[in-house]
Amino acid sequence: MSGKPTEQAGPGHDDTEGGDAPHRQGLTPGAVLDHGRYRLLAQVGSDTRCDAQLWRAKDGVLGRDVALTILVGDRADSEIAGNARRTLERAMHASTFNHVGVARVLDVVNQSPDDPEGVLGMIIAEWTHGNDLLDLVSEGPLSPGTAARLLRPLAAAIEAAHHAGLVLGADHPQRVRITADGEIRMAFPGPLPRATSSDDVRGLGAALYLLTTGRWALSGGPEGTPTAPVGPDGVLVAPRTLRPSVPLELSTVAVRALGNPDSTGTTGGVRTGAAVLRVLEQHADSDSSTATMPASSAEDGSDEVWSTKDPAPDRSKRKKLMISFAVLAVAALLVISWMTVGLISMFTGPTTSGPSVLVGPDKSVTEQPRPTPEQARPVAASGADVFVAEQNRDNREDAGHVIDGDPGTHWETDGYNDQLGTGFKSGIGLVLTLERPTEVTEVTIESPSPGTHVEIRAASGTNPSLQGSKVIGQGDLKAGTTDVPVRASKPTSHVLVWVTKLTENGRYSSQIDEITVKGRPAA
Repeated sequence: MSGKPTEQAGPGHDDTEGGDAPHRQGLTPGAVLDHGRYRLLAQVGSDTRCDAQLWRAKDGVLGRDVALTILVGDRADSEIAGNARRTLERAMHASTFNHVGVARVLDVVNQSPDDPEGVLGMIIAEWTHGNDLLDLVSEGPLSPGTAARLLRPLAAAIEAAHHAGLVLGADHPQRVRITADGEIRMAFPGPLPRATSSDDVRGLGAALYLLTTGRWALSGGPEGTPTAPVGPDGVLVAPRTLRPSVPLELSTVAVRALGNPDSTGTTGGVRTGAAVLRVLEQHADSDSSTATMPASSAEDGSDEVWSTKDPAPDRSKRKKLMISFAVLAVAALLVISWMTVGLISMFTGPTTSGPSVLVGPDKSVTEQPRPTPEQARPVAASGADVFVAEQNRDNREDAGHVIDGDPGTHWETDGYNDQLGTGFKSGIGLVLTLERPTEVTEVTIESPSPGTHVEIRAASGTNPSLQGSKVIGQGDLKAGTTDVPVRASKPTSHVLVWVTKLTENGRYSSQIDEITVKGRPAA
């Protein structure tokens, strides 16, 4: 499925076909750039959005491989030349940024007189051994857990770069590569002239969409790459619709990270790399399988050794095999003996000698084993509403954000001058309506408000009385994810998360991003 251009044959290859051939003439394996310092080895991709070619090259001075992002175009066109200068300037600013998820920028150079015609400048970065994202899904999409695990370094790099005021340009599948150790990194830095941090987040969503579905969801992808489908209403089809095995949270964060209404028709909602990273971390360990790297003809380093001798026998395996045969023989003898006794008793019948004996039923035969209790699992909620015992309901229109599977959205209380219980409110809560009656065992709350105290109550409906809602669990929230254990005596269809203490930060308020209820559904 790879959308890579065909690797060029050698220095003498004639590449003058096509309307834009004048810019590309001379960019063939073996050509040298920047006063002869960099010799081109193989083209590994291209970004047509900015007319950039992605090459593997050899640094003749330091004797190492490097990644070249070569900007090409008409030098006489002021707009094209200005865009190239802007991209080079932005790459130069990123040269001080160090992160495991990004190849370090080594140098940025303008064109030199000896460079082939049409070269406007180059970004030189560390070479990343491995393959690009298209190669990774060439044999089909990855399992969701593997996709989440692989994308974590890139998401962390994007978030760190944005905190430093930088844009990486991680919105093209051939600019991102995965190493043989399973580390995804930005391999060809150099953002488009007008790219923003939102483009990096959209690129992260597109990478997650690609790894879980095998389809690219942004414009400007390599020619021949399968594109993400759009429904009749113009809305991007979610990964979970294409592959039901994709968890709802991963599917939702991918679509919402891509959320540019102009290009996808989606509503958006995820605007930071941190929001995507949180979801990736939740699902990164849900699958124990590892990504399989496809073989690369350019970097095939296999040393296969053939032998004409038969392999030496493994004594330990032979011993285990003998033991297994002995156990099977003993079991066979026992079965035969049991069958023989049964046949004899069937033909001879019971004896009449001796007094009659009443024998009770054989409990080991008549009693069925008790079924094991069903394992607790997440239970979907069909609705959420704000509950208060007095006054108006804080930000009631945002209550549904705590069950939408998107950590980038949230519900928060109003800001108060006094702590709950000392002012005019005794508490604030959220009532969750479960899709079916459930014996609740745990409630997981994601919140950035440490110190918030919550009570978990079994409610009688969407507008319960506080006195009639029994406390079945309670705890103090940490910054991040907090699991609150619950002891429920019977199933309930409504759960009240009752906040009795707010976080103090100048004023008193708390925020809740997500609430997940776990339990055993009623029979």
